[in-house]
Amino acid sequence: MTREAVIVEAVRSPLGKRNGKLKDWHPVDLLATVLNETIDRCGVDASVIDDVICGCVSQVGDQSLNVGRNAWLAAGLPEEVPATTVDRQCGSSQQAAHFAAQGVISGAYDIAIACGVENMTRVPMGSSAQVSGFPFSEQLMSRYEGGLVPQGISAEMIAERWELSRDQLDAFSMRSHERAAAATAAGGFRNEILPIKVQSDEGTELFDTDQGIRTPNPEKMAALPPAFKGDGVITAGNSSQITDGAAAVVITTPEKAEELGLTPRARFVSFALAGTDPVTMLTGPIPATRKALEKAGLSLGDIDIVEINEAFASVVLAWKKELGADDSWFDERVNVHGGAIALGHPLGASGARLMTTMVNALEQREGRYALQTMCEGGGLANATIIERLS
Repeated sequence: MTREAVIVEAVRSPLGKRNGKLKDWHPVDLLATVLNETIDRCGVDASVIDDVICGCVSQVGDQSLNVGRNAWLAAGLPEEVPATTVDRQCGSSQQAAHFAAQGVISGAYDIAIACGVENMTRVPMGSSAQVSGFPFSEQLMSRYEGGLVPQGISAEMIAERWELSRDQLDAFSMRSHERAAAATAAGGFRNEILPIKVQSDEGTELFDTDQGIRTPNPEKMAALPPAFKGDGVITAGNSSQITDGAAAVVITTPEKAEELGLTPRARFVSFALAGTDPVTMLTGPIPATRKALEKAGLSLGDIDIVEINEAFASVVLAWKKELGADDSWFDERVNVHGGAIALGHPLGASGARLMTTMVNALEQREGRYALQTMCEGGGLANATIIERLS
């Protein structure tokens, strides 16, 4: 009998801006809180979990020495349950979900948790490359004429290649904030967000709303200077936000779910990975999407919800152009609750966050299929297709 992998629960923290509501939360404790909530919502004995796979990018300082295992133990959960931490850059916790689901399908696991965490306030992006040495050897650098470049320059190169104007990028970015604000106002995130207790000048408060969402001002956005290139089009306004957060997804078989009294919410249909050149680096969602669709025997038109990470607006709009998505389809189905430009991009947590949002959006809109894809540092990408079951 062919085994299937299904999602039975998905939880995330609200996302805090840099030096914002979650700045005082140790990432171990933040993820521990989300893991405890995930187990509580399932209502199962935590000892049944076969493995915990955690995504985290900057595995140094507060996030070093297997942050996934440390969070599980900090949550007071059973010591006999193992955990590991993986790094596929921005797609780390989406990869964690792939590993967990593939383990379930193979029979290595009956039930696993894929999760992710990143506190970018406490462990700034790039911290793990600054401890000692340099991650790119002379031999690697010599392979690419001109050498490797920062992601912001890659985003500029993509905008130029696909002829994306500053106005187009800014318009998409405003859409992200508008969609996120509308979803928040309508309670679209209520089921997925675990409110977190934080300290403020007034005392303890309950933090339950993503902190990065703003009312977009076209004039102010147009006035922002280019962030990476003097005559460029990429700005702080059309790039993802530096963010703190955590998320977790519980994955099992339909049979194990029935045994434990859990309701399967979605099943994994296909997985795909892609590698592209590490200079432009952020184009991976294009081939990854094509691979995932081909493996699933689906077309883009069959997909009801798309979550593509808004690392930069140019990444999403290049994907749209290259895949031939028309304006109405794109507007109705892609990042319907906004994305990282408004909500934020807590690196290692983003894959699980997108999956959590995607499952809920698919249910709310009563769609059938959803696609998640992310660009990742080094010229990588993940893509996942799920099918709604409940």
